[in-house]
Amino acid sequence: MKVETEKMVNGLQHRAKVVKTSTRALRKRLDAKSAIVEVGKKTRGNIKQQKKSATVQNLRPSPLKPMAKTSGAEQKMARPWEIFTPLEKNTAKADLTHVSLFSGCGGFDLGFHQAGFETVFANDINPDACETYRQNIGEISDQDVRVVGVPKLTKRPDVLTAGFPCQPFSNAGSRKGVEDSTSGTLYQTALAFVRDLKPRSVLFENVRGLLSFGDGQKLLIQEICEQLDALGYNVIFGLIDASRHHVPQKRLRVFIVGVERVHTAGVFSFPHPIDRDDLSLKHTILDLNSKVLNQKELMQLNPQAIQIGSMVPEGGSWKSIPYEKLPDRLKKISDNMERYRWPNFYRRYHRDEIAGTITAAFKPENAGVWHPIEKRIFSVREIARIQTFPDWFGFAGRTIKSKYQQIGNAVPPRLAYEMAMQIKAVLDGADLRGESEYMSFEQFVDSGKPLRARDRDVIFSHEKPSVKTKRRA
Repeated sequence: MKVETEKMVNGLQHRAKVVKTSTRALRKRLDAKSAIVEVGKKTRGNIKQQKKSATVQNLRPSPLKPMAKTSGAEQKMARPWEIFTPLEKNTAKADLTHVSLFSGCGGFDLGFHQAGFETVFANDINPDACETYRQNIGEISDQDVRVVGVPKLTKRPDVLTAGFPCQPFSNAGSRKGVEDSTSGTLYQTALAFVRDLKPRSVLFENVRGLLSFGDGQKLLIQEICEQLDALGYNVIFGLIDASRHHVPQKRLRVFIVGVERVHTAGVFSFPHPIDRDDLSLKHTILDLNSKVLNQKELMQLNPQAIQIGSMVPEGGSWKSIPYEKLPDRLKKISDNMERYRWPNFYRRYHRDEIAGTITAAFKPENAGVWHPIEKRIFSVREIARIQTFPDWFGFAGRTIKSKYQQIGNAVPPRLAYEMAMQIKAVLDGADLRGESEYMSFEQFVDSGKPLRARDRDVIFSHEKPSVKTKRRA
């Protein structure tokens, strides 16, 4: 794949060439002639044993750590969505404050509330998502974020979160990137809010495709990180697999974190992945009944889609259907699979598997949205469970499709909670990195390899001496 002059970057090999020019300028600006990677004793031993050169990515051992084994009641963990308690009105104000942009139905905000943050401003333009938000969380502005204006707050917020629209950067979306005039540049609006509100920390979320977009001179991920760095934040990003963080769903997303460069702040690191054996569909949705909120709501499909889906066995896909029973369109694809890039239509996950990514599009052909043992797609409540929304969290909207979209667009609340707890600790001065391994942005670029979910933090900001400042009141 190659970089196109006026389009977004598609490639990995050319990515290194494109960014080297800008990273040289970055090194010069920061007076950094080389990048340093902290490694532990085990990794140093691995390096000494290497006879040939190797990249940082294949030298570092996997950071994944299995859960500690316990017995009895201690071994059973609460189901991922059961940690969330309904928000009560007229409760005491939290010490930590949160500003939420592109809030949607409130996935980010629910997680941060559970971690002890008070959302003092939220905004989204989708009326159905705003209605869901109001019914479950609280007040939200429903004006266009580009014209609503920065809110006047009594004190600067502790964190600003933004899951700016991902479709322009998604493989399943438009792939127009910043050329999408309607939503491709909304990351700039988020950065403008950061500049004006000066939050103590920042958390952005987007799809993996964000890592490979650029304008021929610079990757978009670098542009965002550079702007945060210039605003006074130490910046880190990583690719996170939600299924390694208490979410029953294989969902890869990029998270960018900025922590104010002051001596009172700690050092951020993404939460360590864990292993759970209770995230399969069997443990997630098979106990639901019709009395649970939104469980009876199913999106209507055309007759052909229902017929094809009903023929797919548990754990299979359209490839499991006898050729003679396929419609002509799928026979044509089956006859030339390589040309069509080996599609896996009508995926029906086995009950013992973890669900695939829940998307806003929720197309029964292109997403694994079929119930494992029933001849239907997932209900609204079932995909809400897969996204870790608690059962008391009801979804409003003019159509069932709208409710699917709200859930698919959301950050899984449980993952948001895990991130919020890390940020909370850093704002308290904790060093979460310790001896954890990481790589610099230059090493990420020079490797010419895609970032993987098992890779540790990518440190963008060359950590400079902290600016001494008083703790906030």
